[in-house]
Amino acid sequence: MPRLVSVNIGQPQPISSKSGMTGIFKKPSAEPVTVTRDGLEGDAIIDRRHHGGVDQAVYVYFTDDYAHWSEALGKPVTAGTFGENLTIDGVEGRSVGAGDRFTIGEVTIEVTAHRTPCSTLAARMEDPTFLKAYHRAGRPGAYCRVLTPGQLQVGQDVVHQPFDGEPVTVAEMMALEGKRDIERDVLRRVLAAPVHHKMRDDFEQRLSRLF
Repeated sequence: MPRLVSVNIGQPQPISSKSGMTGIFKKPSAEPVTVTRDGLEGDAIIDRRHHGGVDQAVYVYFTDDYAHWSEALGKPVTAGTFGENLTIDGVEGRSVGAGDRFTIGEVTIEVTAHRTPCSTLAARMEDPTFLKAYHRAGRPGAYCRVLTPGQLQVGQDVVHQPFDGEPVTVAEMMALEGKRDIERDVLRRVLAAPVHHKMRDDFEQRLSRLF
């Protein structure tokens, strides 16, 4: 059964090669953590233009993706490195899609979008070329909205409920990013899933221009 192997909380701190502060440096918490509609209590969200909000309140990454990066980079890459709030074992990260739900104790979250890597992640990895490798790998993790707030704690079982409509995986959403022309059927399939409001607005506008 899938399991929550790490709950990660970040405090504001500076980051090399960038001005300002970041919350990407997250540390595992052994204590119960309260999850609200806005995310994990005590977790720093600095750049609210691109991070946070109800449609990306919680960021999830998966241990099979970490296994990939440990092999690709030739060194151990541990939970929390990518700034995720929750690290889950026993689920294939690339196959997770919009509308998938994870129930952990009292909390239920729903996948809305993939993660778009930014220069903060490159600085965190101390590699200016890392963003290209991240895109090529197609392992973006998943942003989620909180359907049922509550408390959770590392070590709990995770119930994964796949979306009951046509799947739109995080890997596919990442591949669509920046694509100029997207087929009508693909736009409709994405819009049939409970995707992030920014993606919904963009795809609705694209679809309207095709008629």
